[in-house]
Parts: sequence; C-alpha cells; structure tokens
Amino acid sequence: MKEIGHWINGKMVAGTSGRFTDVMNPATGEVRAKVALATKAELDAAVAEAEKAQLGWAATNPQRRARVMMKFADLINAHMDELAELVSVEHGKVLADGRGDVQRGLEVIEVCMGAPALLKGEYTDGAGPGIDIYSMRQPLGVVAGITPFNFPAMIPLWKMGPALSAGNAMVLKPSERCPSTALRLAELAKEAGLPDGVLQVVNGDKEAVDAILDNETIQAVGFVGSTPIAQYIYGRACANGKRAQCFGGAKNHMIIMPDADMDKAADALVGAGYGAAGERCMAISVAVPVGQGTAEALVSRLIPKIEKLKVGPYTGGADVDFGPVITKQAKDRIEGLIGSGVEQGAKLVVDGRGLKIQGYENGYYVGPTLFDEVTTEMEIYKQEIFGPVLSVVRKDTYEDALKLVIDNDYGNGTAIFTADGDTARDFASRVNVGMVGINFPIPVPLSYYTFGGWKKSAFGDLNQYGPDAFRFYTKTKTVTARWFSGIKDGVALNFKALD
Repeated sequence: MKEIGHWINGKMVAGTSGRFTDVMNPATGEVRAKVALATKAELDAAVAEAEKAQLGWAATNPQRRARVMMKFADLINAHMDELAELVSVEHGKVLADGRGDVQRGLEVIEVCMGAPALLKGEYTDGAGPGIDIYSMRQPLGVVAGITPFNFPAMIPLWKMGPALSAGNAMVLKPSERCPSTALRLAELAKEAGLPDGVLQVVNGDKEAVDAILDNETIQAVGFVGSTPIAQYIYGRACANGKRAQCFGGAKNHMIIMPDADMDKAADALVGAGYGAAGERCMAISVAVPVGQGTAEALVSRLIPKIEKLKVGPYTGGADVDFGPVITKQAKDRIEGLIGSGVEQGAKLVVDGRGLKIQGYENGYYVGPTLFDEVTTEMEIYKQEIFGPVLSVVRKDTYEDALKLVIDNDYGNGTAIFTADGDTARDFASRVNVGMVGINFPIPVPLSYYTFGGWKKSAFGDLNQYGPDAFRFYTKTKTVTARWFSGIKDGVALNFKALD
C-alpha cells in the first residue's frame, strides 16, 4: 500500500508519527493509499524550517518572486491533465470539473505575477517642513493554510499564491482525504524556482490543525471548510494573536422572477445545483420561484433535465455529468437528509437515493434529487447538505423571496434571474450576501476581485485572493522621516572640527 508523507524543505519525507488514514477512491470505495498524520512535533519542526527559509525569500525583490509565479503558472498549464486526474481520482469529480478546479487556482497565480504592483506602499513628499511620510508593505513571516477536500487544487493555490508572492513562507495542511494534488503542486513550485522550505506541506488531522493554531511563529491562518470548524479555528487563532480568515458553509439561494427566461434559469439551476455532486460552497441548493405560475413552469422544466443527468466515475466518459460524493459517511448523511425531507412533508420529485453504478457498486454515488414545496422549518432547508440535492421554496412576492435570503444564517453566494434591471439593482443593493449573481448562477468573482461571504459563511474582515489577500498576508509600516542639512550646503575641502 502506497504511503503518502509530507513535503518538507523541498522533498518528500515519510511521516514519523506512525499514524495514518486511508485515502479512498470514491468512485470504487477502494483504499488507494495511506497518508501520514503529523504530530505537533513534526508540524513545529516544519514551521521552524520555514522560518529560516522565509528570511531569504522576503529579501528577494518582488519582481523576482513574481517570476517564480510566472514559471509556476507555465508548469501548472503544462501538467493540467495530470493535476486534473489527481483531483478526480481522490475527490471523485469528473475530469472537466478537475480541470476547472486547477484552472480557477491557476488564475490566482496569474494575478500574483502582478504582485509587485499590489505590494507598493505610499509616499507623501513635504508632509511638514522637511518631513516626508511613507508606508511599506512587509510580509508577516510564516503563515498557514488549512484547505478542504472539495477543491484540492484551487484553494491551496488561492492560499499559497498571494502568501508566497508577498514574501511569506507557508505551511499548508491540505485535506487528508485529497492530499496528492497539493503535494504535486509543491513539487512544481520548486521546479519553478521556489526556494526549499518556503512552502511546507504537512498532512494531518486535528492534532496538526491545533499545532498550527498554537504555534507562536505562525502569524496568520487561512481556512476553508464547514462553519463550525471555521468558528473554532477563527476563535483559537485570534486568541493566540494570529490573523485569521476563515470561510465556512453556505446555503445559496437563486430567486427566479416571473419575467425570467425559464429555460435559461432551469439550465443554470441544474448546472449550479448538481455540478461536482453539489460539493461546492457556491452551489445553488435552494431555488426560489416567485409566484405559483413561475414555480410550476420552473419545476416542469427541471424534471426532464435532471432525469437526463448521468452519474458515474470520472473514467466513464465525457458524457458523465458528475461523480460520487467524497466518502460513505457523506453519502449516508445526504441520503438521511433526503429521508428527513420526505418525513417532514416536502414533495420528493426526483429521488437519487440507492443509486448503483454497474461495476462500481461500492462507490459513494448519490443521484440528483429534487424537492418541491420545501419550507424553512425542514432540515433539508436548514442544513448545508453538500450533495446533489436541490430544494424549491415557493414564494408569492419578490419581497418574500428577498426576505428569505436575508433571514438565512449563511451569506456566501446568491443569484437572481430576471429581465428587469430595476429588480436586479434592488436585489444587488439590499441582499446581505457577499457574492451576488444577476442572471449568473455561481457568482464566483474573477481572481483580480476577491472571494468571500457574509454572516456565518465567513469569519474575519478580509477576503480570499485579489487585493484583499495581499492586505491579509502583509503588514503596513509607516515611516516619518526628516533629514537635517547635509553636504548640499557646500563642498568641504578639509575636515570639520569636532563639536
């Protein structure tokens, strides 16, 4: 059985804890490898080495660091298919989604090529008599990233790109369920010219996470995962004096107005609700048609589109729409929530439970599921299902639909489909959600903006990637300087007497 270790000081090393966890192939239910779980001592040793390496990296001028990002991007492009397959075999998403996972991370690396412009300070000449004031952005030192299973390439790249470009060293702890992609990216970063030790990849579980949060050298922590864990990491990191940006769960709503193009809205919902088996924090899991006529028209279009979706392994061909969920526990939880929806009175229109794929009977497959007439008291509405389940919550008016989104605990993403510009502008202005789509179902901003939710979807005041990332991974130093009269007063041809 293959054993996966850690990336320390520019090379793969075996774990020393003697603790391992299985890395599964979700498509088959088979164990494909065992990954080492680091101890606190191993994590602390990796941090100590990163601290040594960071000094030289920080002293490297920003343009040279940007050139490493340029080469890194070239290598990611060259190895796109390999990276996508690593994502697919450990996560289960189809190859098209695997490539998308890598591509959206690559786009952040492309923005990091322009890091020198984002790291510039400010200067005021003559702020007072003979006084100049200027500020500079300096790296924090050693920072950490704790990333989830559902985007094994994208989110590690979101973390490492800005952090490294700003002159920090990073200790990355990827999900132990999908460790191989992050390790391969570390190898490519070294090939691109990143000095050894500047990026350490340490696999682990809660022991490694707590070691990160308690390590005094680590100055900042970035996390993506569930809301309870985001709250835990944010609280413990802040209590230990660290910066923290922690992104949690979601319950994303899409409002469909009566004047919307129903075919386009239905297509958008199917893609946003079922792509990657619904294991996206930006998936649309709640459709909110306004008016009974809108609801009937929408559901009648959704049913045949959903029933045509093909579920299978990533090796099943280009016509496979989505694959398995990540674990058997996830499958059981999702099917349990579907059962609770039925028990609590929701109308189960399409049932994805009990799906078996010939030749892959032990895989963790859940078929596309559609509920209608869902209410806010039901568990399928209150919980983030994180699976291929779409709920229709009918509302009579636009104001009722808007209130539903505003009152929800989560505020990651939302969307509205309408032909009316006034409604769209009102929605974008009033809704208390961090990322808004207008006739656009998954409003993930491009990489030169920033990604981040509101309410219980995010903890911390700065978002991921874009300008906010460079603010998060640097600290500002402001200098007030005054220079007294010097040699400009005249040439001295002899030594001046000492005072």
